[in-house]
Formats: sequence, structure tokens, C-alpha cells
Amino acid sequence: MNGAEYIASFLAKKKCNNAFVVTGGACAFMIDAIARNSKLNYYPMQHEQSAAMAADALWKVDRKIGVTVATSGPGATNLITGIACSFFDSIPSIHLTGQVNQREKEIYGGTKVRQAGFQQTDIVEMVKPITKYSVQVTSAEELKLELAKAYSIAISGRMGPVLIDIPMDIQQVEVEEDILEIEPKRFKVEEKNIADIKKSINNFFSDSKRPLILLGAGPGLSDQTKIIIDWIKENKLPFVTSWNGMCFVDSRNKNYHGSIGVYGNRGSNFILQSSDSLLVLGSRLDNRQRGEVSQFAPLAKIKVLDIDESELQKHFDEKNYEVSQFDFRDSSPLFSDFKLNLRNDISEWNSYCYQIKKKYFGIWPNISSDKHNSLNPYDVVKKINKLINEDAIVAVDTGADLCWVFQAFERTKQTIFTAGGNSPMGYSFPAAIGSAILSPNKQIICFTGDGGMQMNIQEFQTMVYHKLPIKIFILNNFGYGIIKQFQDVWLEGRYEATGKGYSTPDFKKVSEAYGVDYKRIESVDDLFLDDLNSSKSLVFEVILNPNTLIEPKIDTGNPLHNQFPYLELEKDCLELKYLNE
Repeated sequence: MNGAEYIASFLAKKKCNNAFVVTGGACAFMIDAIARNSKLNYYPMQHEQSAAMAADALWKVDRKIGVTVATSGPGATNLITGIACSFFDSIPSIHLTGQVNQREKEIYGGTKVRQAGFQQTDIVEMVKPITKYSVQVTSAEELKLELAKAYSIAISGRMGPVLIDIPMDIQQVEVEEDILEIEPKRFKVEEKNIADIKKSINNFFSDSKRPLILLGAGPGLSDQTKIIIDWIKENKLPFVTSWNGMCFVDSRNKNYHGSIGVYGNRGSNFILQSSDSLLVLGSRLDNRQRGEVSQFAPLAKIKVLDIDESELQKHFDEKNYEVSQFDFRDSSPLFSDFKLNLRNDISEWNSYCYQIKKKYFGIWPNISSDKHNSLNPYDVVKKINKLINEDAIVAVDTGADLCWVFQAFERTKQTIFTAGGNSPMGYSFPAAIGSAILSPNKQIICFTGDGGMQMNIQEFQTMVYHKLPIKIFILNNFGYGIIKQFQDVWLEGRYEATGKGYSTPDFKKVSEAYGVDYKRIESVDDLFLDDLNSSKSLVFEVILNPNTLIEPKIDTGNPLHNQFPYLELEKDCLELKYLNE
């Protein structure tokens, strides 16, 4: 077989069955080989960025590794934004780029010309900071070795994307048929280490009066959330989540008190800020979670468990932090039958948490909508939340629409996700396409904004060609709402490139041009179950006032318990019960 056929056989053996592609001269051999392999499917996208985003979604939806194939030069560079999404969210994906024939470089005798062959670009060096591994292969032997190595690295430790750059001559060279495999590396926690971590957690909580668990995405990505939540329930502990951690939690759980952070639930933030011992499981504690770092959980000592040693190192110099390296794939031996030895009665603390939850959980008033007598985005999200199936897949974009959805959505068993770390406009639509291809029998819901919709609007054609019944909700506030809110605070309300200089198309005409049904939503009463159960794709344009705000949110410099719109905190005794002690 030739190199391209070997690549196809390797992907088939690893059950990487779906490739998202944009063709070109330098990758045509690989796409042809994939097409001829009966175990593989390929899906042409309209833009390589979308291909990488669709591939990213496969692991989030069903733990399948997505593959992209792109040509050299602009094809390869267009993948970068989507690759970064996978890197920051710890999602394994494989990116195959074509490259010019090696002989085209040889004629220059090793001189450092800017470009040798047509569209020749050093994509390997470009993506090194946002991949776990990137390499160009130069022989048949290297092709076999590097494919196996890259796959192993992608799924080892803290997972992530890999890229293999393959010159055209290597795609055509003869390769031996036996498939080379390399065993993935595991950070294996030995029995003694498990015992040590158990002891350290016990010691950590032993004198606690107000213990709290912060659940990040790590346990969920390792499919271990249930084991940990069972442990939380057994020990009668309250817990909160990061946004990516929320994606794996049933919001009806009695011990769950919401998601925290700059755009988190006000009550969840009050609880976190009042805790005296905070155990963080699989979260990198980025600045959108902690706000002003020095004022994060000010009354608490903090212990962090994470697989990534570098993420742990950043806490070495932070006061009151201790860390343990841990792979959450080993959660069962750590958390099963692990009863904490709490010396203090925490019933008063739990009562406080329940009172706060009753007052704030699921409450998103949106004062700006009332002020403008306009449609409230939180009401829209809640209505859709109630109408969709429990096994629906919900892909969410970025900016204001991300905040509204992740604030108001109360997950039960749905698959809900976004590109949490990179968070580019335009992510959710191609992610929804990837989801629909992988799960054709499930409801696929896409939330985006007017700006995000325009970033990858060309993928309407992909959706139409494959007859994917995606339901797209465009939360249209006629501008980049989250940036407008920033401009209100920092730039005296000068809406440069948000209200001024920015415009939206007629989404009804755009939808009709692609042959997609359209519905304008001006009231929650315009949303019907039959529309969501339709076998056709459908665009819902949700009309919002241009000045609709995200509420609540933290302004830079404020601690998590002081969100806009501001409360008279000194008069609110319940929330400040512990902060004022």
C-alpha cells in the first residue's frame, strides 16, 4: 500500500472513523485513500477552521477522536483556531496536513528561502505551542512511527491535539502494511500514592466547618463524575462547578449549588467566598473563575488535584494552596468507600448553602430587559431548556450568548459544551455539525450570536448538503454585546466596532438562500416543541434589545461576591454571615 492508504488503515484500526476535510492538491491522495476505505467517512467542510471545530466536538459528544485533513499553506494555517480549541480544553484530535514534495525543497540546497514549493508553509512550527505533538514525516518508516506516536501522545496524560505534516511524495511512497502501535502512557497513581492523597484530603478537611468542593472538567473528561458525586453525597458535602465542570452535572442534585466565576451564579459565588476549605478537582482555576485572584475564596485554604503538573506549579507561590498530581481516570480507587473524618458538625453550613441556593439558583432577572421592555434572553434559554429532550446535544458559542446560556441552562442529562478556553466566535455551528454527524438520531441545538453566526456562516451549505436537522438559535443583540458591556465600563460607552461600524445581515434571507427554514422569535410564546422535533434544519432568530446585558458579572478588580448589578452587601446579612465574621 502507499502512504496515504496506510494512513487510512491506521485511522480505521484506531476507530477514528470520521474525517472533516477541505481538499487541495497536497492532501488529495489522503482524502482519496480515506474515501476508498470502507470503515471511514469523510465530510467536506467549507472552511478548515470549521473542520477542526467539528472534529473537536466528537470527543465532547461521544469520546470519539476527530480527524481533519487539509492541504498545505492556507489550508493548514486555517486549522489553527480550531486546533487551539482542542488544546486548551484537553480534547484529543488528529490533524493531517499535506505538504509539498520534498524534492521541491532540495533544489535550494538548504538555503533559508522564505518559501520553496507552491503553498509550502512550516505548519509544524506554527502549531507547536497549541498541540501536544507536531511533526513532519520524511520517509515511509517515519510515517508509521510518527502516526503511532502522535496518536499515543494525543490520548496520554492531559489529552490534546496532534498534527502530522505529510509531504506529497510520502503519501505516494510504498509502505509495509502492518500497522505500528505504541501503548499510551499513563500517569499511574500507585496504591501508596492513593493512600497518601486520601490522608491529605482527610487532614485537609479534618478541622473544617465550611467545606466545599469545586468540580472542574477533569473528572467529566475522564468519565468519572458519577463516582466523585457519589462520594460528595456520601459525605454530605456541598459542591459547585466551573462552567466546563457544569457540563457533566445534573442540576437537580441536592448537593449542587451552581457554577461559580466572573459570570457565575451570585449565590454560588457567595458560597465559595464563605467556605473555609475548598477542594478543587480537575480545574485549572483560570481568571474567569477566580476573578481578582488575591480575593478568591479569601477565608479558605485550598487544595488542588489535577493531572497537569504545570497547572499545579502555578499555585506553588500562592498563599494557602496545596496541590497533588492526580489522573482522574483513577478516581475509583481514591473515592470509592472513602469516608471523611470530619471533626465538626457541618449541618449549619449545609443549611446556609441551601438557603442561598433557594434564593439565587436559577434566578437571572436581567434588569436591562425589563428596562427596555424587550425579550429576556434568560427566559428564552429557560424555555428551550424545558422543551428539548434529555439526551439532546447543545453546542454553545461565545460572548454574551455563551454567558446567557451557561448561566440559565439547567442541565439534567443533556450533552452541553462550548470551546471553554479558546472561545472563538463561530465555534458552535461547526461543532453542532460534527455532533449531528456523530449522533444523527438526537436533537442538535446550536446557540450562537449574530457575530458568531457570521464567522462560519458558510457552513450552512455543509448542513444542507448532509440534511442535518440542526436547530440554530441566533441570539441577536445586533452587536458584540459582551464587548459593549466592557466599553460601558472602560471606554465611556463608545461602541467602536460593536454598534458603530458593525452590522448584521438579514438572517431570514440568508437562511432562505441556503434553503433553510426560518422563524423569528420576539416572545417566548413563539417557541414550540414541534419546531424542535422537526426533521428539518431550522434557524430561530431571537430578537433582543441591542443593550441587553449579562447579569450578573464581575467588573475587573472586584471579588466574586461583588457582582454587577451591585447589591447593598452590608445590609444583606445572610450572604455576608461568614465574610463579616
